Amino acid sequence: MFLWLVSFLMISASVSSLEYKLHWDVPPANASTSFNDWASDKRFQVGDIIRFKYKKDSVMQVTKEGYKQCNSSHPRFYSNTGKTRFMFDHPVPYYFISGTSGHCEKGQKMIVEVISNDRTTTSSAIPATMAGWFCFFSFTLLIVA
Repeated sequence: MFLWLVSFLMISASVSSLEYKLHWDVPPANASTSFNDWASDKRFQVGDIIRFKYKKDSVMQVTKEGYKQCNSSHPRFYSNTGKTRFMFDHPVPYYFISGTSGHCEKGQKMIVEVISNDRTTTSSAIPATMAGWFCFFSFTLLIVA
C-alpha cells in the first residue's frame, strides 16, 4: 500500500518550448515600433528559440555594454547564415545587435528578457495541502497495519 501512495504522489510535468520567427532587418527610418517592442510583447522562457531570418547581415549576442555602444568587437555569439536559430539556456536578459556596420545604430538591436521555464502542457501535480494529507494518511495506514 505504501509504494502505491508514493507512486501516486510523484509529480510529473511535460515542458514545451516555443520557436519565434523574426525578420532581422534594419528598421525603416520612420518605423513606429522597434525590435524591443516585438520582444517585450512575448514571454520568453528557458528552452525557447528565436529564428532570425535575414540577408547579407549577421546577428550577434553581446554584453549589455556592447548593446548600449553598438560594439560588435567581442560577441558572445555570432552567425551570418541568414537563418540563425538561437536557443535561450538561462533566465537572463540577452542582448542582440547586427554585426553589419551602421545597422545597430539604425535600430537593428534587441533585448530579450528570458524568465525561468514554468510553461507546462500537462501536469498531474497535486497541491501541497493535499500532499500533506496523503503523507498523513499513508503514515496512519502504516501505524494501523
